[in-house]
Amino acid sequence: MATARVTLEGISKTFGGFAALSDISLEVHENEFLTLVGPSGCGKSTLLRIIAGLEAPTAGTIAIDGRPMTGVLPRHRRVAMVFQSYALYPHLSARDNIAAPLRLERHTALSRLPLLSRIGRRARTVERDIAAEVTAVAEVLGIAALLDRKPAQLSGGQRQRVALGRAMVRKPSVFLMDEPLSNLDAALRVQMRAELVRLQRRLGATFIFVTHDLTEAMTMSDRVVVLFDGEVRQV
Repeated sequence: MATARVTLEGISKTFGGFAALSDISLEVHENEFLTLVGPSGCGKSTLLRIIAGLEAPTAGTIAIDGRPMTGVLPRHRRVAMVFQSYALYPHLSARDNIAAPLRLERHTALSRLPLLSRIGRRARTVERDIAAEVTAVAEVLGIAALLDRKPAQLSGGQRQRVALGRAMVRKPSVFLMDEPLSNLDAALRVQMRAELVRLQRRLGATFIFVTHDLTEAMTMSDRVVVLFDGEVRQV
């Protein structure tokens, strides 16, 4: 899996008269597990969304591996985001949730239809490749036996692994994680902290992780960035 450095220079973001971020400059190294920590409303999630391309900065620039991201659409940034709510499709199985970004990327609009994806030779080949990649990711995450279940049939930890799998199949250079453990109970959070660190080491990927939990930040990270009132106070 490819990895990348992320460079932020002078990032600011205002909403009306409110300054959510003020002059953020930061370099995230390749293969680094970097955590943004701070109280609610300090700008952590806004900064993550700007890196992902879901928000545009009011000022400043972002580069991934030296390539400027100004005007680059989220799907072309080689990043994948894992949300606090997991954002799984409730009507799809775990297998289809993980496969969803690959189907959007590799099928034509017509061949995404369930019946047509099984008829054409090219569509069948694409589906075989996708199935193999989904199975490989599920085995890494320990959820291969759960692929036919829907999200409502999975525990919180299992749903989180499905959301991680959906990010992993895209082979991103950078994983962006917006408080992905906050919906888990205390015991499972401790377990998943260790599993995320092991996963990051195994993938050799760049992780940018958001949390308001200082223990979580100190336990998991190579470096911790403390945000307060939209400013970097300490690294």
